[in-house]
Amino acid sequence: MFDKETYLRRRRALRAKIKSGLILFPANGESPVNYPANGYHFRQDSNFLYYFGLNCPNLVGVIDVEADTSCLYGDDCTLDDIIWMGNQPTLREMGERVGVQHTFTMLELQLMMTMAIRKGRRIHFLPPYRESNVLLLKSLLGIKSDFIGNYVSEELIKAVVSMREVKEPQEIEEIERACETGYLMHTTAMKMCRPGIVEREIAGTIEGIALSKGAGVSFISIVSQNGETLHNHYYGNKLRPGRMLLIDAGAETDMNYCSDFTRTLPVTGRFTEQQKAVYDIVLAANNRTFELIAPGVTYQSIHLEAARVIAEGLKGLGLMKGSVDDIVENGAYALFMPHGLGHQMGLDVHDMEDLGEKYVGYNEETERSTMFGIGSLRMGRKLKEGHVLTVEPGIYFIPALIDKWRGEKINAAFLNYETIEKYLDFGGIRLEDDALVLAKGCRLLGKKRIPITAEEVEEAMRG
Repeated sequence: MFDKETYLRRRRALRAKIKSGLILFPANGESPVNYPANGYHFRQDSNFLYYFGLNCPNLVGVIDVEADTSCLYGDDCTLDDIIWMGNQPTLREMGERVGVQHTFTMLELQLMMTMAIRKGRRIHFLPPYRESNVLLLKSLLGIKSDFIGNYVSEELIKAVVSMREVKEPQEIEEIERACETGYLMHTTAMKMCRPGIVEREIAGTIEGIALSKGAGVSFISIVSQNGETLHNHYYGNKLRPGRMLLIDAGAETDMNYCSDFTRTLPVTGRFTEQQKAVYDIVLAANNRTFELIAPGVTYQSIHLEAARVIAEGLKGLGLMKGSVDDIVENGAYALFMPHGLGHQMGLDVHDMEDLGEKYVGYNEETERSTMFGIGSLRMGRKLKEGHVLTVEPGIYFIPALIDKWRGEKINAAFLNYETIEKYLDFGGIRLEDDALVLAKGCRLLGKKRIPITAEEVEEAMRG
Protein backbone atom coordinates (compact mmCIF):
# COMPACT_ATOMS: atom_id res chain seq x y z
CA MET A 1 0.00 0.00 0.00
CA PHE A 2 0.98 3.64 -0.25
CA ASP A 3 1.96 5.64 2.83
CA LYS A 4 -0.64 6.52 5.47
CA GLU A 5 -0.79 10.18 4.38
CA THR A 6 -2.00 9.17 0.89
CA TYR A 7 -5.19 7.66 2.26
CA LEU A 8 -5.72 10.45 4.81
CA ARG A 9 -5.39 13.01 2.02
CA ARG A 10 -7.75 11.16 -0.31
CA ARG A 11 -10.44 10.79 2.35
CA ARG A 12 -10.14 14.47 3.28
CA ALA A 13 -10.51 15.45 -0.37
CA LEU A 14 -13.57 13.23 -0.76
CA ARG A 15 -15.24 14.67 2.37
CA ALA A 16 -14.80 18.13 0.90
CA LYS A 17 -16.72 17.09 -2.23
CA ILE A 18 -19.75 15.61 -0.41
CA LYS A 19 -22.25 17.97 1.22
CA SER A 20 -23.40 15.81 4.12
CA GLY A 21 -24.04 12.30 5.37
CA LEU A 22 -22.22 8.99 5.69
CA ILE A 23 -20.13 7.47 2.89
CA LEU A 24 -19.98 3.66 2.79
CA PHE A 25 -17.19 1.70 1.09
CA PRO A 26 -17.81 -2.05 1.48
CA ALA A 27 -14.75 -4.17 0.77
CA ASN A 28 -15.15 -7.33 -1.26
CA GLY A 29 -15.49 -10.72 0.38
CA GLU A 30 -14.18 -14.10 -0.68
CA SER A 31 -15.99 -15.73 -3.63
CA PRO A 32 -16.30 -19.54 -3.80
CA VAL A 33 -15.61 -21.45 -7.01
CA ASN A 34 -17.70 -24.55 -6.34
CA TYR A 35 -17.85 -24.85 -2.52
CA PRO A 36 -17.17 -22.37 0.30
CA ALA A 37 -13.60 -23.41 1.12
CA ASN A 38 -12.45 -23.35 -2.53
CA GLY A 39 -12.28 -19.69 -3.43
CA TYR A 40 -11.40 -17.63 -6.45
CA HIS A 41 -8.30 -15.46 -6.18
CA PHE A 42 -9.31 -12.58 -3.90
CA ARG A 43 -9.61 -9.20 -5.60
CA GLN A 44 -10.36 -6.16 -3.46
CA ASP A 45 -12.87 -3.52 -4.49
CA SER A 46 -10.93 -0.77 -6.24
CA ASN A 47 -12.78 2.11 -4.57
CA PHE A 48 -12.12 0.62 -1.12
CA LEU A 49 -8.46 0.25 -2.12
CA TYR A 50 -8.27 3.85 -3.28
CA TYR A 51 -9.58 5.35 -0.03
CA PHE A 52 -8.68 2.73 2.58
CA GLY A 53 -5.77 0.83 1.00
CA LEU A 54 -6.34 -2.51 2.76
CA ASN A 55 -6.24 -5.67 0.66
CA CYS A 56 -8.29 -7.70 3.11
CA PRO A 57 -11.84 -9.13 2.74
CA ASN A 58 -14.96 -8.45 4.78
CA LEU A 59 -14.32 -4.87 5.87
CA VAL A 60 -16.40 -1.71 5.54
CA GLY A 61 -14.96 1.80 5.50
CA VAL A 62 -17.23 4.64 6.58
CA ILE A 63 -16.55 8.37 6.23
CA ASP A 64 -18.70 10.68 8.35
CA VAL A 65 -18.83 14.01 6.51
CA GLU A 66 -20.19 16.17 9.37
CA ALA A 67 -18.03 14.59 12.08
CA ASP A 68 -14.97 14.70 9.80
CA THR A 69 -14.00 11.15 10.80
CA SER A 70 -13.22 7.84 9.13
CA CYS A 71 -14.10 4.49 10.66
CA LEU A 72 -13.23 0.90 9.81
CA TYR A 73 -15.63 -1.93 10.57
CA GLY A 74 -14.82 -5.63 10.63
CA ASP A 75 -14.25 -8.61 12.91
CA ASP A 76 -10.88 -9.80 14.17
CA CYS A 77 -9.76 -13.32 13.32
CA THR A 78 -10.80 -16.15 15.60
CA LEU A 79 -8.42 -18.88 16.82
CA ASP A 80 -9.84 -21.19 14.16
CA ASP A 81 -8.93 -18.61 11.49
CA ILE A 82 -5.41 -18.33 12.87
CA ILE A 83 -4.96 -22.12 12.80
CA TRP A 84 -5.65 -22.15 9.05
CA MET A 85 -4.26 -18.74 8.06
CA GLY A 86 -1.57 -17.90 10.63
CA ASN A 87 -1.48 -14.76 12.76
CA GLN A 88 -3.30 -11.83 11.17
CA PRO A 89 -3.23 -8.11 12.01
CA THR A 90 -6.06 -6.88 14.20
CA LEU A 91 -8.63 -4.46 12.86
CA ARG A 92 -7.08 -1.70 14.97
CA GLU A 93 -3.62 -2.43 13.55
CA MET A 94 -4.98 -2.35 9.99
CA GLY A 95 -6.71 0.95 10.69
CA GLU A 96 -3.52 2.50 12.00
CA ARG A 97 -1.70 1.60 8.77
CA VAL A 98 -4.06 3.80 6.75
CA GLY A 99 -4.71 6.55 9.30
CA VAL A 100 -8.06 5.30 10.65
CA GLN A 101 -8.27 5.68 14.44
CA HIS A 102 -11.85 4.47 14.95
CA THR A 103 -12.45 0.73 14.51
CA PHE A 104 -15.58 -1.27 15.33
CA THR A 105 -17.17 -4.69 14.85
CA MET A 106 -19.66 -5.49 12.10
CA LEU A 107 -22.43 -5.68 14.71
CA GLU A 108 -21.61 -2.12 15.69
CA LEU A 109 -21.86 -1.11 12.03
CA GLN A 110 -25.44 -2.39 11.94
CA LEU A 111 -26.31 -0.48 15.11
CA MET A 112 -24.67 2.73 13.85
CA MET A 113 -26.50 2.54 10.52
CA THR A 114 -29.83 1.95 12.24
CA MET A 115 -29.35 5.10 14.31
CA ALA A 116 -28.25 7.12 11.26
CA ILE A 117 -31.36 6.09 9.34
CA ARG A 118 -33.60 7.00 12.25
CA LYS A 119 -32.03 10.45 12.31
CA GLY A 120 -32.70 10.85 8.60
CA ARG A 121 -29.02 11.06 7.62
CA ARG A 122 -28.05 10.71 3.97
CA ILE A 123 -26.25 7.43 3.24
CA HIS A 124 -23.95 7.52 0.18
CA PHE A 125 -22.82 4.34 -1.55
CA LEU A 126 -21.59 3.34 -5.02
CA PRO A 127 -23.24 0.82 -7.39
CA PRO A 128 -22.56 -2.68 -6.02
CA TYR A 129 -21.46 -5.24 -8.60
CA ARG A 130 -21.27 -8.31 -6.35
CA GLU A 131 -24.37 -9.95 -4.95
CA SER A 132 -22.74 -10.30 -1.52
CA ASN A 133 -22.47 -6.51 -1.24
CA VAL A 134 -26.02 -6.07 -2.51
CA LEU A 135 -27.12 -8.28 0.39
CA LEU A 136 -24.93 -6.36 2.83
CA LEU A 137 -26.50 -3.06 1.78
CA LYS A 138 -29.94 -4.64 2.01
CA SER A 139 -29.19 -5.68 5.59
CA LEU A 140 -27.69 -2.32 6.60
CA LEU A 141 -30.22 -0.05 4.91
CA GLY A 142 -33.40 -2.10 4.89
CA ILE A 143 -33.79 -1.72 1.12
CA LYS A 144 -34.95 -4.66 -0.99
CA SER A 145 -32.21 -6.00 -3.28
CA ASP A 146 -34.10 -5.12 -6.45
CA PHE A 147 -34.27 -1.46 -5.43
CA ILE A 148 -30.67 -0.93 -4.24
CA GLY A 149 -29.78 0.71 -7.56
CA ASN A 150 -32.39 3.41 -7.00
CA TYR A 151 -30.52 4.66 -3.93
CA VAL A 152 -26.98 4.81 -5.36
CA SER A 153 -25.42 8.24 -4.77
CA GLU A 154 -24.77 10.13 -8.00
CA GLU A 155 -23.04 12.81 -5.92
CA LEU A 156 -20.57 10.21 -4.65
CA ILE A 157 -20.05 8.68 -8.11
CA LYS A 158 -19.10 12.05 -9.58
CA ALA A 159 -16.81 12.86 -6.65
CA VAL A 160 -14.97 9.53 -6.88
CA VAL A 161 -14.58 9.77 -10.67
CA SER A 162 -13.19 13.31 -10.38
CA MET A 163 -10.48 12.01 -8.04
CA ARG A 164 -9.60 8.62 -9.50
CA GLU A 165 -9.48 9.74 -13.15
CA VAL A 166 -6.44 11.99 -12.56
CA LYS A 167 -3.57 9.73 -11.63
CA GLU A 168 -1.08 10.70 -8.91
CA PRO A 169 2.66 10.31 -9.63
CA GLN A 170 2.87 7.26 -7.36
CA GLU A 171 -0.05 5.68 -9.22
CA ILE A 172 1.70 6.25 -12.54
CA GLU A 173 4.77 4.50 -11.13
CA GLU A 174 2.62 1.48 -10.28
CA ILE A 175 1.06 1.47 -13.76
CA GLU A 176 4.56 1.63 -15.25
CA ARG A 177 5.46 -1.49 -13.24
CA ALA A 178 2.41 -3.25 -14.64
CA CYS A 179 3.51 -2.17 -18.13
CA GLU A 180 6.97 -3.67 -17.59
CA THR A 181 5.36 -6.98 -16.74
CA GLY A 182 3.16 -6.61 -19.81
CA TYR A 183 6.27 -6.10 -21.94
CA LEU A 184 7.75 -9.35 -20.64
CA MET A 185 4.48 -11.21 -21.22
CA HIS A 186 4.17 -10.13 -24.84
CA THR A 187 7.82 -10.52 -25.83
CA THR A 188 7.79 -14.02 -24.31
CA ALA A 189 4.70 -14.84 -26.38
CA MET A 190 6.51 -13.64 -29.50
CA LYS A 191 9.32 -16.14 -28.85
CA MET A 192 6.83 -18.97 -28.30
CA CYS A 193 4.49 -18.37 -31.24
CA ARG A 194 4.99 -20.96 -34.00
CA PRO A 195 2.98 -23.57 -35.92
CA GLY A 196 1.92 -26.57 -33.86
CA ILE A 197 1.88 -24.93 -30.44
CA VAL A 198 -1.50 -24.80 -28.67
CA GLU A 199 -2.89 -21.42 -27.65
CA ARG A 200 -3.13 -22.46 -23.99
CA GLU A 201 0.62 -23.05 -23.81
CA ILE A 202 1.20 -19.37 -24.53
CA ALA A 203 -1.74 -18.24 -22.39
CA GLY A 204 -0.49 -20.27 -19.42
CA THR A 205 3.05 -19.00 -19.77
CA ILE A 206 2.20 -15.31 -19.93
CA GLU A 207 -0.33 -15.57 -17.12
CA GLY A 208 2.37 -17.27 -15.05
CA ILE A 209 4.65 -14.30 -15.71
CA ALA A 210 1.93 -11.92 -14.50
CA LEU A 211 1.49 -13.91 -11.30
CA SER A 212 5.24 -14.19 -10.70
CA LYS A 213 5.63 -10.40 -10.94
CA GLY A 214 2.53 -9.23 -9.04
CA ALA A 215 -1.16 -9.98 -8.55
CA GLY A 216 -1.63 -11.85 -11.83
CA VAL A 217 -3.41 -10.81 -14.99
CA SER A 218 -5.52 -7.65 -15.08
CA PHE A 219 -8.27 -9.43 -17.05
CA ILE A 220 -8.87 -12.79 -18.71
CA SER A 221 -6.23 -12.97 -21.43
CA ILE A 222 -7.23 -13.21 -25.09
CA VAL A 223 -4.83 -15.56 -26.89
CA SER A 224 -6.43 -16.65 -30.14
CA GLN A 225 -5.68 -17.29 -33.78
CA ASN A 226 -9.32 -16.36 -34.37
CA GLY A 227 -8.75 -12.70 -33.66
CA GLU A 228 -11.92 -11.64 -35.45
CA THR A 229 -13.77 -12.68 -32.26
CA LEU A 230 -13.16 -9.64 -30.10
CA HIS A 231 -13.24 -11.32 -26.68
CA ASN A 232 -12.14 -14.87 -27.43
CA HIS A 233 -11.30 -16.82 -24.25
CA TYR A 234 -10.95 -20.27 -25.82
CA TYR A 235 -7.35 -21.54 -25.83
CA GLY A 236 -7.72 -24.98 -27.42
CA ASN A 237 -6.59 -24.31 -31.00
CA LYS A 238 -3.31 -25.55 -32.41
CA LEU A 239 -1.60 -22.70 -34.26
CA ARG A 240 -1.63 -23.13 -38.03
CA PRO A 241 0.59 -21.65 -40.74
CA GLY A 242 -1.04 -18.70 -42.47
CA ARG A 243 -2.94 -17.61 -39.35
CA MET A 244 -2.20 -14.71 -37.00
CA LEU A 245 -2.24 -14.95 -33.21
CA LEU A 246 -3.93 -12.03 -31.43
CA ILE A 247 -2.82 -11.58 -27.82
CA ASP A 248 -4.65 -9.06 -25.64
CA ALA A 249 -3.18 -9.36 -22.15
CA GLY A 250 -2.06 -7.26 -19.21
CA ALA A 251 -0.82 -7.50 -15.65
CA GLU A 252 -1.67 -6.18 -12.19
CA THR A 253 0.94 -5.11 -9.66
CA ASP A 254 0.71 -6.21 -6.02
CA MET A 255 -1.19 -2.96 -5.48
CA ASN A 256 -3.62 -3.89 -8.27
CA TYR A 257 -2.68 -1.22 -10.82
CA CYS A 258 -3.10 -2.50 -14.36
CA SER A 259 -1.62 -2.65 -17.84
CA ASP A 260 -3.34 -3.65 -21.09
CA PHE A 261 -1.54 -4.40 -24.36
CA THR A 262 -2.41 -6.15 -27.61
CA ARG A 263 -0.14 -7.48 -30.30
CA THR A 264 -0.94 -9.58 -33.36
CA LEU A 265 1.68 -12.08 -34.54
CA PRO A 266 2.10 -14.09 -37.75
CA VAL A 267 2.16 -17.74 -36.69
CA THR A 268 4.99 -18.57 -39.12
CA GLY A 269 7.09 -15.63 -37.95
CA ARG A 270 6.60 -13.63 -41.11
CA PHE A 271 3.57 -11.67 -42.30
CA THR A 272 2.15 -12.42 -45.71
CA GLU A 273 1.83 -9.50 -48.09
CA GLN A 274 -1.93 -9.34 -47.45
CA GLN A 275 -1.48 -9.47 -43.66
CA LYS A 276 1.21 -6.80 -43.61
CA ALA A 277 -0.88 -4.43 -45.72
CA VAL A 278 -3.74 -4.55 -43.20
CA TYR A 279 -1.34 -4.58 -40.25
CA ASP A 280 0.30 -1.36 -41.38
CA ILE A 281 -3.09 0.38 -41.54
CA VAL A 282 -3.82 -0.55 -37.92
CA LEU A 283 -0.36 0.59 -36.87
CA ALA A 284 -0.87 3.91 -38.67
CA ALA A 285 -4.15 4.41 -36.76
CA ASN A 286 -2.39 3.61 -33.47
CA ASN A 287 0.42 6.07 -34.16
CA ARG A 288 -1.99 8.76 -35.33
CA THR A 289 -3.87 8.48 -32.05
CA PHE A 290 -0.71 9.19 -30.07
CA GLU A 291 -0.15 12.30 -32.19
CA LEU A 292 -3.62 13.63 -31.32
CA ILE A 293 -3.97 12.86 -27.61
CA ALA A 294 -3.82 16.09 -25.58
CA PRO A 295 -5.77 17.85 -22.81
CA GLY A 296 -9.01 19.42 -24.00
CA VAL A 297 -9.44 17.09 -26.99
CA THR A 298 -12.32 14.62 -26.87
CA TYR A 299 -11.38 10.98 -27.27
CA GLN A 300 -14.53 10.67 -29.36
CA SER A 301 -13.00 12.99 -31.97
CA ILE A 302 -9.73 11.03 -31.86
CA HIS A 303 -11.66 7.79 -32.43
CA LEU A 304 -13.10 9.34 -35.59
CA GLU A 305 -9.64 10.43 -36.76
CA ALA A 306 -8.36 6.87 -36.26
CA ALA A 307 -11.39 5.71 -38.26
CA ARG A 308 -10.32 8.04 -41.08
CA VAL A 309 -6.90 6.39 -41.17
CA ILE A 310 -8.53 2.96 -41.33
CA ALA A 311 -10.99 4.02 -44.02
CA GLU A 312 -8.24 5.59 -46.14
CA GLY A 313 -6.12 2.46 -45.83
CA LEU A 314 -8.95 0.09 -46.67
CA LYS A 315 -9.84 2.23 -49.68
CA GLY A 316 -6.27 1.81 -50.85
CA LEU A 317 -6.67 -1.98 -50.67
CA GLY A 318 -9.92 -1.82 -52.64
CA LEU A 319 -12.09 -2.93 -49.72
CA MET A 320 -13.92 0.38 -49.38
CA LYS A 321 -14.93 3.12 -51.81
CA GLY A 322 -16.28 6.65 -51.81
CA SER A 323 -15.34 9.71 -49.81
CA VAL A 324 -13.46 9.05 -46.56
CA ASP A 325 -15.52 11.79 -44.92
CA ASP A 326 -18.73 10.03 -45.96
CA ILE A 327 -17.39 6.63 -44.87
CA VAL A 328 -16.69 7.95 -41.37
CA GLU A 329 -19.84 10.04 -41.11
CA ASN A 330 -22.01 7.03 -42.00
CA GLY A 331 -20.06 4.62 -39.79
CA ALA A 332 -19.20 2.30 -42.68
CA TYR A 333 -15.69 1.71 -41.31
CA ALA A 334 -17.31 -0.03 -38.29
CA LEU A 335 -17.82 -3.15 -40.38
CA PHE A 336 -14.07 -3.60 -39.84
CA MET A 337 -13.68 -1.92 -36.40
CA PRO A 338 -16.90 -2.43 -34.44
CA HIS A 339 -15.41 -1.38 -31.10
CA GLY A 340 -14.15 1.82 -29.49
CA LEU A 341 -10.62 3.19 -29.64
CA GLY A 342 -9.94 2.75 -25.94
CA HIS A 343 -10.87 3.23 -22.29
CA GLN A 344 -9.46 4.64 -19.07
CA MET A 345 -7.11 2.41 -17.07
CA GLY A 346 -5.78 2.43 -13.52
CA LEU A 347 -6.86 0.31 -10.53
CA ASP A 348 -9.25 -1.36 -12.97
CA VAL A 349 -8.25 -2.31 -16.47
CA HIS A 350 -11.52 -0.63 -17.55
CA ASP A 351 -11.06 2.00 -14.91
CA MET A 352 -14.14 2.77 -12.77
CA GLU A 353 -16.45 0.97 -15.17
CA ASP A 354 -18.45 -0.24 -12.14
CA LEU A 355 -19.46 3.40 -11.56
CA GLY A 356 -21.09 3.68 -14.99
CA GLU A 357 -19.56 4.71 -18.30
CA LYS A 358 -21.89 7.70 -18.56
CA TYR A 359 -19.97 9.22 -15.61
CA VAL A 360 -16.49 7.88 -16.43
CA GLY A 361 -16.30 8.12 -20.21
CA TYR A 362 -18.93 10.77 -20.90
CA ASN A 363 -20.58 13.78 -19.27
CA GLU A 364 -23.10 16.54 -19.98
CA GLU A 365 -20.69 18.04 -22.51
CA THR A 366 -19.93 14.87 -24.50
CA GLU A 367 -22.78 12.46 -25.20
CA ARG A 368 -22.33 8.88 -26.24
CA SER A 369 -23.13 8.15 -29.88
CA THR A 370 -25.83 5.61 -30.73
CA MET A 371 -24.11 4.69 -34.02
CA PHE A 372 -22.79 1.15 -34.42
CA GLY A 373 -19.06 1.04 -33.72
CA ILE A 374 -18.42 4.37 -32.05
CA GLY A 375 -21.37 3.59 -29.78
CA SER A 376 -19.07 1.01 -28.14
CA LEU A 377 -16.46 3.67 -27.32
CA ARG A 378 -16.07 3.56 -23.53
CA MET A 379 -14.15 6.83 -23.25
CA GLY A 380 -15.38 9.75 -25.34
CA ARG A 381 -15.09 12.87 -23.19
CA LYS A 382 -12.43 15.60 -23.15
CA LEU A 383 -9.03 14.42 -21.98
CA LYS A 384 -7.28 15.81 -18.91
CA GLU A 385 -3.67 15.86 -17.82
CA GLY A 386 -3.23 12.74 -15.70
CA HIS A 387 -5.70 10.56 -17.61
CA VAL A 388 -4.38 7.09 -18.42
CA LEU A 389 -6.06 5.38 -21.38
CA THR A 390 -5.62 2.62 -23.89
CA VAL A 391 -5.07 3.11 -27.62
CA GLU A 392 -6.39 0.03 -29.43
CA PRO A 393 -7.51 0.37 -33.05
CA GLY A 394 -8.16 -2.80 -35.01
CA ILE A 395 -9.37 -4.27 -38.27
CA TYR A 396 -11.39 -7.49 -38.26
CA PHE A 397 -13.14 -9.60 -40.85
CA ILE A 398 -16.18 -11.07 -39.08
CA PRO A 399 -18.06 -13.31 -41.56
CA ALA A 400 -21.41 -13.12 -39.73
CA LEU A 401 -21.29 -9.33 -39.58
CA ILE A 402 -20.23 -9.07 -43.22
CA ASP A 403 -23.12 -11.37 -44.23
CA LYS A 404 -25.59 -9.25 -42.24
CA TRP A 405 -24.46 -5.95 -43.77
CA ARG A 406 -24.38 -7.41 -47.27
CA GLY A 407 -27.82 -8.99 -46.91
CA GLU A 408 -29.38 -5.82 -45.48
CA LYS A 409 -27.44 -3.51 -47.82
CA ILE A 410 -26.04 -1.53 -44.87
CA ASN A 411 -23.60 1.12 -46.13
CA ALA A 412 -23.49 -0.75 -49.44
CA ALA A 413 -22.30 2.38 -51.28
CA PHE A 414 -18.96 2.23 -49.44
CA LEU A 415 -18.13 -1.49 -49.55
CA ASN A 416 -16.55 -3.65 -52.27
CA TYR A 417 -17.81 -7.11 -51.38
CA GLU A 418 -16.00 -8.86 -54.21
CA THR A 419 -12.72 -7.79 -52.62
CA ILE A 420 -13.95 -8.32 -49.05
CA GLU A 421 -14.72 -11.97 -49.89
CA LYS A 422 -11.01 -12.57 -50.38
CA TYR A 423 -10.47 -11.70 -46.67
CA LEU A 424 -13.20 -13.80 -45.04
CA ASP A 425 -10.64 -16.18 -43.48
CA PHE A 426 -8.23 -13.36 -42.58
CA GLY A 427 -9.03 -13.10 -38.85
CA GLY A 428 -8.33 -9.83 -37.07
CA ILE A 429 -5.58 -7.43 -36.06
CA ARG A 430 -5.52 -5.22 -32.98
CA LEU A 431 -2.57 -3.16 -31.72
CA GLU A 432 -2.91 -1.69 -28.24
CA ASP A 433 -0.68 0.52 -26.12
CA ASP A 434 -1.22 2.53 -22.92
CA ALA A 435 -0.91 6.33 -22.84
CA LEU A 436 -0.57 9.02 -20.17
CA VAL A 437 -2.01 12.44 -21.00
CA LEU A 438 0.53 15.20 -20.25
CA ALA A 439 0.16 18.98 -20.00
CA LYS A 440 0.98 18.97 -23.71
CA GLY A 441 0.37 15.82 -25.70
CA CYS A 442 0.95 12.39 -24.18
CA ARG A 443 3.53 9.70 -23.70
CA LEU A 444 3.65 5.93 -24.00
CA LEU A 445 3.60 4.06 -20.69
CA GLY A 446 6.33 1.49 -20.13
CA LYS A 447 10.10 1.90 -20.40
CA LYS A 448 10.16 0.35 -23.87
CA ARG A 449 7.47 -0.08 -26.46
CA ILE A 450 6.61 -3.71 -27.07
CA PRO A 451 7.81 -4.53 -30.63
CA ILE A 452 5.05 -3.20 -32.87
CA THR A 453 6.16 -2.59 -36.45
CA ALA A 454 5.90 -5.64 -38.68
CA GLU A 455 9.69 -5.74 -38.90
CA GLU A 456 10.14 -5.48 -35.12
CA VAL A 457 7.62 -8.25 -34.51
CA GLU A 458 9.28 -10.56 -37.02
CA GLU A 459 12.69 -9.85 -35.47
CA ALA A 460 11.39 -10.52 -31.95
CA MET A 461 9.87 -13.80 -33.09
CA ARG A 462 13.16 -14.88 -34.63
CA GLY A 463 14.78 -14.19 -31.25
